[in-house]
Amino acid sequence: MSSIRRQSIISSGIVYFGFVLGFINIYLFTREGGFTTEQYGLTGTFVAIANIMYSFANLGMQAYIFKFYPYYKDNLDTDKNDMMTWALLISLFGFMLVMISGVVFKNFVIRKFGEHSSQLINYYYLVFPFGFGLTMYTLLEAFAWHLRKSILTNYMREVQFRLFTLFLIVLSFVGIIKSFDLFIKLFAFEYILLAMILAGYLIWKKELHFTFRISRVTKKYRKRIIAMTSFVWAGFLIHTIANFFGVLVIAAVMPSGLAYVGIFTLAQNIASVIQAPQRVIISTSLGPLSRAWKDKDLDKIRRVYSRSSINQLVFAAGVFVLLWINFTDGVSTFHLKSAYFEARYVFLFMGLTRVIDMGTGVNSQIIGTSTFWRFEFITGLVLLSLTIFLSYFLTKQIGVTGPAIAELIALAIYNGIRYVFLLRRFDMQPFSEKTIYILLLATMGYLVCHFLFKNQQGFLGILLRSAVFTVIYLPAVIYLKISPDILPVWQTVKKRLGFKNLKM
Repeated sequence: MSSIRRQSIISSGIVYFGFVLGFINIYLFTREGGFTTEQYGLTGTFVAIANIMYSFANLGMQAYIFKFYPYYKDNLDTDKNDMMTWALLISLFGFMLVMISGVVFKNFVIRKFGEHSSQLINYYYLVFPFGFGLTMYTLLEAFAWHLRKSILTNYMREVQFRLFTLFLIVLSFVGIIKSFDLFIKLFAFEYILLAMILAGYLIWKKELHFTFRISRVTKKYRKRIIAMTSFVWAGFLIHTIANFFGVLVIAAVMPSGLAYVGIFTLAQNIASVIQAPQRVIISTSLGPLSRAWKDKDLDKIRRVYSRSSINQLVFAAGVFVLLWINFTDGVSTFHLKSAYFEARYVFLFMGLTRVIDMGTGVNSQIIGTSTFWRFEFITGLVLLSLTIFLSYFLTKQIGVTGPAIAELIALAIYNGIRYVFLLRRFDMQPFSEKTIYILLLATMGYLVCHFLFKNQQGFLGILLRSAVFTVIYLPAVIYLKISPDILPVWQTVKKRLGFKNLKM
């Protein structure tokens, strides 16, 4: 079993366990008698702003780690590797600039968000520790990926973060945390705690060292590092703003902005389940892609591109249909606040966006670890321009569903441009006839479940639709040998269950 496949399987288990915890948190946040929609919306706004803060503050250091780690690894002893010293220091400087800007432009923020999202203004300064923790953790995570610690980092981000949040929610329900004010103050420091744990572990394992002596690798590649990180930083900043701009537009322009952000956040968090394999595959493929570009191994890059597309599409299409056919029953059966029924069509468009994005494979990582980071910047500008214009216009016209439709249109065009670039420049494209098979199987499974059980409601309806779709979809994927990575996993499962001679 390949290293990427093994780490992907283990990490997938961790990530899906994390999503189980995430669903528990979502339920506790959104159920009747729990937090208000405004309070849940505030946590979603924290996440959006923190990601934008990180995209400003990192100053391209994540891309620096992704691209140049093999050069440092191959040419320096571990204790003389100065990469993380400069990455963390430069990002610390970047975050100081973010904090200064936050103070200077606070009155502007109040003018834009004060009328519709007053709670955001009340807790304005708490966003900064949340963003700082995310910045430090993400850089350490990028470094750990190269050390083949993706299983650990996936656990930290997907499980431990949610366990911290669950702990705070439970403390609130039992009355130990007596107010939302204290809850959000503690919530704001979760990423700082994660960063401290990960840094402590890497230092304890003697895999993270700090040296302030400039190495020969830094001196040799400094011009390339500056050029690359400048473009990639700008491109990443643009991409992040595009991803989270919808939350900010809703909070700024819609009456009861944070309440609608809560609705949007519910759809966003449920749609993120579809992306679980994407997070795993990115974390396990970045190191090999970076190495393959260094070694000029285009065949390996093509294999990663093709397999990432088919594997992600199998998961994305299946999980999207399962969630979509059960969304309304899920809200009513689990007694979520009635306001969250409005999240249904937000999820529809977000889910389709995730399917498209995952179906096009790791194109962003292939381009980002290559020497074509200028193209990354240009396509990012296209994405941002489309997202800002469409999100603002559609939110004003149709409300909370607007940013989700805007994201679908913008990301489809964005991925289409990148697809054409890789096809023409390197003769790489990830699709095959099996791509069509997956889409047909998912569509057929949806139609069968829709017409058979459209009048069946409640938990029984959820169970029947899920079971029938799974019976249609999963055996067909295995029988048609859609993915070369699924078959070895299936053989292992059969062996462990004692069905070694079962033909499928």
